[in-house]
Amino acid sequence: MAGRKPKPTALRRAQGNPGHRPLNKNEPQPTGIPKCPAHLDADAKKEWKRISRELISLGLLTSIDRAALAAYCSCWSRWVNADQQVQKFGAVIKSPKSGFPVQNPYVGIANTALNHMRRYLTEFGMTPSSRSRIQVAPTEVADPFAEFMKGISAPDVDEVTKTPQ
Repeated sequence: MAGRKPKPTALRRAQGNPGHRPLNKNEPQPTGIPKCPAHLDADAKKEWKRISRELISLGLLTSIDRAALAAYCSCWSRWVNADQQVQKFGAVIKSPKSGFPVQNPYVGIANTALNHMRRYLTEFGMTPSSRSRIQVAPTEVADPFAEFMKGISAPDVDEVTKTPQ
């Protein structure tokens, strides 16, 4: 299909549906929290734990997104490992056959992993530009005392503290 990728309905709702186009009422609504796949290495699992908390709290991650997040975390790990090798040996190394300077193969691995990461980052709204397109309604912080007072059918604190005029 040519043209832009369609935005998910939840994202269009969060943005206030600026184009006022009809929303897809039959779009699947996945639920659940994905579990970290066992095949990921230690660096990838660390990144999974770090980023999944944020995405879940924003309502941007469900169980159906497991593969995409796992792929992102795998790319993250590959990039970290390749970047460490570039730091260790340098961006240019001597060719074992000719002795001439050549690009360290880890530079290409790091660049490829970084390009793949960037694609996943934009899918989840994890870059400054992709995040600027998302508007999430602020979550209200619950006041435990107010909730308790409501539970016992007590008058609202503001009502009680008002002074008669």
